[in-house]
Amino acid sequence: MKTPERPAKPARRAMTLAEVRTFITQLAAANPDARSELDFVDDYTLLVAVVLSAQATDASVNRATVGLFRDAPTPKAMVELGEEKVGEHIRTIGLWRTKAHNVVSLSRQLLERFDGRVPYDRAALESLPGVGRKTANVVMNVAFGDSTMAVDTHIFRIGNRTGLAPGASVRAVEDQLVRRIPADMLRPAHHWLILHGRYVCKARRPECWRCPAFDPCQYRLKADIRAGAPAD
Repeated sequence: MKTPERPAKPARRAMTLAEVRTFITQLAAANPDARSELDFVDDYTLLVAVVLSAQATDASVNRATVGLFRDAPTPKAMVELGEEKVGEHIRTIGLWRTKAHNVVSLSRQLLERFDGRVPYDRAALESLPGVGRKTANVVMNVAFGDSTMAVDTHIFRIGNRTGLAPGASVRAVEDQLVRRIPADMLRPAHHWLILHGRYVCKARRPECWRCPAFDPCQYRLKADIRAGAPAD
């Protein structure tokens, strides 16, 4: 997951709560099986993958973790592998030296403090090296089924551009999303929004002509962009 951008050009207005439900419902209908695109096999490999995904694409992390998780699928194995060899596996992703240090350190702390298990506790997760609020939210959502909202660059952009959850900061957008998205839709909405931002509501040029949630969206330029859609 990449670092959030500056807010996109403001929407005409914030969506109403009815429009929010319609927007999320339409995203869900277009992508009913949405899930994380990071490769992992359990809570531990999920945690490591999310830590590695900071300021990197999921695809680049997946390429790096094929060998890493083969050699170190557990906290004990990761500590034994050590920072240098972990670094050899992840050199292709950004900030790999810092991330190698964090992955080994958090693995050691899991062994020393949590019997080698990923804790189901936000404060405990955020106390681990390399784990901030966004990473903790992903783990709480994907591994433990909590209705948390991890705001990455895509969700931050969508919240502001569409009027779904306007906010000047990541936390402001997160809080708005948690308040405004219906409770029964909040947990899977994390995935629907990330994938919508990754493949449709893109940063440089949103592809409004193929947006499944065009009508409730309050983006100022959506009609002009749809009118200028590329020919098939």
